[in-house]
Amino acid sequence: MTNGTPAIAILGIHTGIGKTITSAVMTEALGAHYWKPVQAGLEERDTDTVSRLITNGPARVHPEAVQLKMPASPHTAAAAEGITIDHTSFVFPATTSPLLVETAGGVLSPISHHATMADFVAHFQLPAILVSQNYLGSINHTLAAIEVLRHRGIPLLGIVMNGTPDPSSESFIASYTGVPIIARVPHFHNVTHEDVVACALALRPALQSVVASLVH
Repeated sequence: MTNGTPAIAILGIHTGIGKTITSAVMTEALGAHYWKPVQAGLEERDTDTVSRLITNGPARVHPEAVQLKMPASPHTAAAAEGITIDHTSFVFPATTSPLLVETAGGVLSPISHHATMADFVAHFQLPAILVSQNYLGSINHTLAAIEVLRHRGIPLLGIVMNGTPDPSSESFIASYTGVPIIARVPHFHNVTHEDVVACALALRPALQSVVASLVH
């Protein structure tokens, strides 16, 4: 799919937890390319956000496979436009760099009337990184997401925590699941390119070691 270089799915435990900003930081840190296959809602495209925040974004951000006007779950937005989404027909962008593939919504959010984001990731046998956030109930959401990924045989490389740290919650999640927390991305107010570059620089060694494990 990517000329022998790894493609990694970026999944979230929920919608609105900072998956796109985390993807931007990771793309910058890894010198990677970015692709969000399905975009629902075109006024604030995640592709545009990542392109604006990373270095040389227009050359490293790829257009979506499916663009839907309605800001809703992809299966709802597609039905409103009379579109049928077949994730098995998606053609991945060709790149010699690692490719980060950002999914929409949470792990079990629908990508169509017949499949979820987890089904898409499993179909293409992508290893995954799970983006989590600390809030009341997030331990349950994170553990449930991990169970779903394991049930589908999706290799989980690690968890990236987004936002305010909670050592107690994070320690429980890591020890109970055995899945390492590989990075922490802070909450940014009005995030800028400079914020992303600085955060990426700090996280680069840890993230590069994770990707290196895929090619050895």
